[in-house]
Amino acid sequence: MINLSILISSSEVSGPGGLFDINATLPLVAIQFILLMVILNIISYSPLLTIIEERKEYILSHLAEASEKLAQAKELTTQYEQDLETARKEAQLEIANSQNIHKEILDIELDISQKYIDGLLETISSDLLNKKKTALDSLDTSVQALCTEVETKLSI
Repeated sequence: MINLSILISSSEVSGPGGLFDINATLPLVAIQFILLMVILNIISYSPLLTIIEERKEYILSHLAEASEKLAQAKELTTQYEQDLETARKEAQLEIANSQNIHKEILDIELDISQKYIDGLLETISSDLLNKKKTALDSLDTSVQALCTEVETKLSI
């Protein structure tokens, strides 16, 4: 605080050229400041602002393109998902139809095979019965012959 009061008291100068003396230097400094500001604006700030504006337009245009492409991608995704869903449904329907067709074909083939096996068993069993009957008849005749032979030998 004391230093501030010493500074203020020492700044009091008697006569012209005090603390706020406005001579030709103040307008000269103001003109120099304005001239430098205009020169810096022309040399540095205008090209810089132009580049910044071009960059902003570039970014905005690419963002707009990206959002359009994203919207198109979403539309294509939904369309492909719908197409995929319909293809899945059609494939499942076709699989079910082919399973039904194959089941019917299998049932028909099983019926045909069963009929063939039943016929084959019928012929085999009838053939076996005939052979059995023939074997029994031949065995009966052999037994009769043996019986007569045994009777003749017993009677002798």
